[in-house]
Amino acid sequence: MNSTSLKGLLAIGCLLATTTLTHAHGDVAPQAVDTTGLPENGEEWLTENPYRAETAGEEVWLKAVEIGASGYNQNCARCHGLEVVSGGLAPDLRFLEAEEYGDEWYIERFREGYTQNGTTKMPAFGELLGQDAAWAIRTYVETRPDSDQMEEYSDELKALRDELATYATNAGGADTDALKSRLGEIATQIETLSGAPVADSVAYRAANLIDGSPEAFKTAAETLTIGLSAAH
Repeated sequence: MNSTSLKGLLAIGCLLATTTLTHAHGDVAPQAVDTTGLPENGEEWLTENPYRAETAGEEVWLKAVEIGASGYNQNCARCHGLEVVSGGLAPDLRFLEAEEYGDEWYIERFREGYTQNGTTKMPAFGELLGQDAAWAIRTYVETRPDSDQMEEYSDELKALRDELATYATNAGGADTDALKSRLGEIATQIETLSGAPVADSVAYRAANLIDGSPEAFKTAAETLTIGLSAAH
């Protein structure tokens, strides 16, 4: 998506927020985010996400997604939607490009908040949460999967979920490699809307949870259940 179309999208989102969500952002009390395990970025605010896998490595990226998910759910989901799927009352952040232009827009809004005609639409999170939390949330947001592509695989993922659930009590007969492989294949077919190279889809998560144990099968099945519900 080019910069012009993004600006148009965000303008529409902000207009909707203005007309139908007059006080929703303003009365949110920011909740602290525990960023233990992430590299610290210092006091000077960056303009580009330091936690992307190509910059920081996959281990840091995964940790950022995990911490960002918690931070987002505590501070952002109320207005921007569960799993970042906007209900139309606030901009859909999944479309914000995973590159420096998108980063600059995001970090300015995160730091300064947004006020219109004297009314706070979004509080300033920067001073309260800090930039490590900011970039973790950014990493989570930009890795959200395309919900339309998720829908294409919904029936198969539900079937895989049910199969995994049966192995949660008895893993005997489970073809662990085949299950991981198929979930991994589905994961590669699901893209982000931000242009980030890897979508943190439920297929991706479930594939990485499976290790052949009943506990892992149970967790993977629950992950698919929650993710598929959120997609709807």
